[in-house]
Amino acid sequence: MAEHEHLHRLATHDLELGATEAVSKHYSRHVVEARPVSQRRLDFEHSRPRWLRECMAEATGVFFYVFPGIAAVCNFTLNKEDAAFGSLLQVGFAFAIGIAFAIITCAPTSGGHFNPAITICFATWQGFPWKKVPYYIISQIFGAFIAGLLMVGMYWEQLSAFAEASKAAGEGLVFNGGPASVLCAFPNPNQSLGFLFLIEFFVDSYIGIVIWAALDPANPFISPASAPFVIGLAYAAMIWGFADVTISTNLARDLGTRMVAAIFYGGEAFSYKSYSWIAILVNVPATLFATAYYEFLMRDSLQKIGKGAAVHEHGEHGLALHLTKSKIPYERGTTDMLERMETDGTNGMKEVQAD
Repeated sequence: MAEHEHLHRLATHDLELGATEAVSKHYSRHVVEARPVSQRRLDFEHSRPRWLRECMAEATGVFFYVFPGIAAVCNFTLNKEDAAFGSLLQVGFAFAIGIAFAIITCAPTSGGHFNPAITICFATWQGFPWKKVPYYIISQIFGAFIAGLLMVGMYWEQLSAFAEASKAAGEGLVFNGGPASVLCAFPNPNQSLGFLFLIEFFVDSYIGIVIWAALDPANPFISPASAPFVIGLAYAAMIWGFADVTISTNLARDLGTRMVAAIFYGGEAFSYKSYSWIAILVNVPATLFATAYYEFLMRDSLQKIGKGAAVHEHGEHGLALHLTKSKIPYERGTTDMLERMETDGTNGMKEVQAD
């Protein structure tokens, strides 16, 4: 670009095509227009099978979540003597930011489950098609498997030296803090399976409640832009609090990387202290419990209807009938009442009842 053209563009506040498109949403500046979308591109995009797009989005999202997390764990484990190269704080942030990036990148295509337990909960509570559940779960496990393979490949020289040193010291390869532990969780020698079960169950329940609350359209404290980071920080908080007593938090994350650990470090990755079934399976009932807890005790579906995120199963007539049975006045129209609820929150409901 000639110098005078560059200066002209600066003078007129023109911005180049790219990330500046987002900036244009906040500043009154002209953005250089993108070239028109060709019919050939539209035909290509339309021809892609939807199931394939969803599967690849789920696999890619889990990869985005697992890859930076296990890389941080690997960095932390290989450099125990030098905190500058890693810490539990860094591991928590790596998983949290990875989850946020996964949601931002892939959720628009697949819905952003990235966890078999979440997929099962969506099918149970939100009408997600059960026929899609198997291939979502397979895709999620595949994404974690590829993340584990790639991480081992990138750290192969360091991990090989670490494995040799561990064997020379008589410690083996599979234990908490050992070579295999950079991929998946292993318990400490003195931990019982009962305590490990309780730890995993309540950690996963905590995360599940936060996820369900963050996805609740009636929640006034969560915007679509903040939800990925809130969900990521829920995982990070549990890592910071309980990683030292062994947690997994995600069936796909654990099973996918555990298979990689079995390939490189032996079948003991699944048999060590009979722990793997807790890491792999407990996440599902725990998340179902968390979802049921939120749905039965905390969900306010009337507020959800008021936000326009749902409708009564029998339409306006059914909603009016419910308001009548509940002795909530609606003479000014149900729409007017719901608008007041949306503006005032739960206090608005009390004011309507008092009118």
